[in-house]
Amino acid sequence: MKPSLLATALLSVALPADAQVRSFETETVALRADIVAGGLENPWGLDFLPNGEAIVTERPGRIRILTQSGLSQPVKGVPEVWARGQGGLFDIAAARDFASSGTIFFSYAEPGRGGAGTAVARARLVRDGSAARLEDVRVIYSMTRKSSSGLQFGSRIVVSGDGTLFVTTGDRGQAKRAQDMQDTAGAVLRIEADGSIPADNPSPDGSKMAPAIWSKGHRNIQGATFDPVLGGLVTAEHGARGGDEINRPQAGKNYGWPVISYGVEYSGEKIGIGTAAPGYEQPLYYWDPSIAPSGLASYQGAMFPEWKGDLLVGSLKFGLLNRLDRDARGRILDEERMLDGAFGRIRDVDIAPDGSVWLLTDEADGAIIRLSRGD
Repeated sequence: MKPSLLATALLSVALPADAQVRSFETETVALRADIVAGGLENPWGLDFLPNGEAIVTERPGRIRILTQSGLSQPVKGVPEVWARGQGGLFDIAAARDFASSGTIFFSYAEPGRGGAGTAVARARLVRDGSAARLEDVRVIYSMTRKSSSGLQFGSRIVVSGDGTLFVTTGDRGQAKRAQDMQDTAGAVLRIEADGSIPADNPSPDGSKMAPAIWSKGHRNIQGATFDPVLGGLVTAEHGARGGDEINRPQAGKNYGWPVISYGVEYSGEKIGIGTAAPGYEQPLYYWDPSIAPSGLASYQGAMFPEWKGDLLVGSLKFGLLNRLDRDARGRILDEERMLDGAFGRIRDVDIAPDGSVWLLTDEADGAIIRLSRGD
């Protein structure tokens, strides 16, 4: 069965009989929004499996599978999660060989000496009828310097074409850590699927920066995707009061936090030395006031050709889906704000195999929402 037909089959079975369906007009296309599943507690990350199902995390520490029968019971075997403040279970991604290996990756706030820190684990998802469990769970990255702060963990996972993982971390509410080159907070990391260090990382021997680091100077990246338009990783990053950013993290480069920023402290005080300085990269785009971006996708699907090559970004602050209109070279020309406040805080944005757009709402009674073409 083709992926697009699988996605359609999943939708038709998983929708409850009394599912809410809403219509929205945008600048370019009419949208139909279907609530595929509800009753999730602060869902955080979602990925599609090759059989047409989807796997989703809940921040308190649960993993569920969305099947043709609806949401599964929680998957057994998830390690202990530090679910306090902004901490919890974060992103999830299926390995590129999932169909044969059953391997998944997930990021979470890992408890340990001093508090908690961002970690990434890999495991094998095993199905036994309607039940599922994780086996061979192994932590492949762990932030060694843990702290009691409940702030700014990141964390997204992007599985790249060569099988390596990009992992984003936050500065843990301790801004100076983002400029400490031996600290993996406030960074984009790049590791192999087994946790080892790629030989072509910026400093695999640790002489200039910690071996896992790809880029530094980030505050709190909660959106990340591979972008075919620019041919690399693109991220969405929280600023403070203003200064949310879209960045293109490149090997060994420094994106400035907290030395430069387009925002100010929540108190209104100036951050760092201004908006630009030698040795620090500029964002591709920034927001002031902040939208609190979370979830990011480069749209390459067939369902909405009008959006081909655009970036879709969720907003926690305004509960909207932001479309960044781009030209063929990837330059951001304009933005459109959609679904403004219709469903609550948008935590994640994913593109299904059929080109539909799937959203997670970060609410105590959170939902999975599918956007397709309207009438």
